[in-house]
Amino acid sequence: MYLNVLACEIMLREVCHVVTGSPHICDVSFLDQGYHDRVDEGRAALQAAIDTTRGDRYDAVLLGYGLCNNLLCGLRARSVPLVVPRAHDCITVFLGSKKTYEEQFSALPGTYWYTSGWLECRTRRGQDAMDQTGGNYAATYEQYVQQYGEDNAKYLVEALGAWVEHYERGALISFDFDRLADLERQVRAICDERGWRYEQVRGDIGLLERMVAGDWSDEAFLVVPPGHEIVADWHGGVVRAKPSEPGT
Repeated sequence: MYLNVLACEIMLREVCHVVTGSPHICDVSFLDQGYHDRVDEGRAALQAAIDTTRGDRYDAVLLGYGLCNNLLCGLRARSVPLVVPRAHDCITVFLGSKKTYEEQFSALPGTYWYTSGWLECRTRRGQDAMDQTGGNYAATYEQYVQQYGEDNAKYLVEALGAWVEHYERGALISFDFDRLADLERQVRAICDERGWRYEQVRGDIGLLERMVAGDWSDEAFLVVPPGHEIVADWHGGVVRAKPSEPGT
C-alpha cells in the first residue's frame, strides 16, 4: 500500500521509528504540537492536509493522533479512507493500548507524562511556553485575549497554571530507540523542581507499528470510509464514523 501519515510532531521519533519497519510505502508529515489547545485551528490544518491527499495515489491516510480534546471530531474522509487509533490522547498511543493506560490511570491518576517529543517541543518553544499550562502557553494566551479580552485572559491562564498542584508523579515513557536523548536527566530535574516522584515507564510502540503495517483491527483502529467523518463515541469505542452531510 501507499500510505500518507499525518502525525503530531510530539510523535516524531516514534513515527519515524515504526515507518522504517513498515512493509508499505509511507509519506510522513508532522503538524505542530499543541493543536489540542487550539482545536479549530488544528482541525482546519488536518483537514487541509487530508484534502490534498490524492485518491489515485494513496490507499489510506493514517492519523497519528488521539481524540485529543475532540480535535478529530468533524474530520472528513474525501477520496481516501482515514485510519485513526482508538485513543483519547497520545499517551494511550505511547503506552500501546487503552487497557494499559487505564491500568496506569487507576493505579495513580496524579501522573504527568513525559516523552521525547514533549521534551523536544519544550526545548524548541522555550520552557515557559510548555510548562505554564502543560501545553502551548503562548498560543493559549493569545487565543484567550482574542476571545475574552486581556484581563480575562490573564485570569484564565493563571487558573490553568494551577494544574501542577494536582500531580504527584512525573513519568517518562521510554523506548530503546530514544535512550541516547538524555531524557531521564531532564524529567528528573522537572520532578525535583515540582516535588514530584520520578518514575520511568516502558513504552509500547505496538499500536503505531500495527497502524503503519496495515493491521487495522476494529478493536484498536477506526477506518473512516470516503464520504464519512469522525465523531466521538462515548460508549467505549472513543471514535466512530458517520456519513458526512451532503455538500460538506
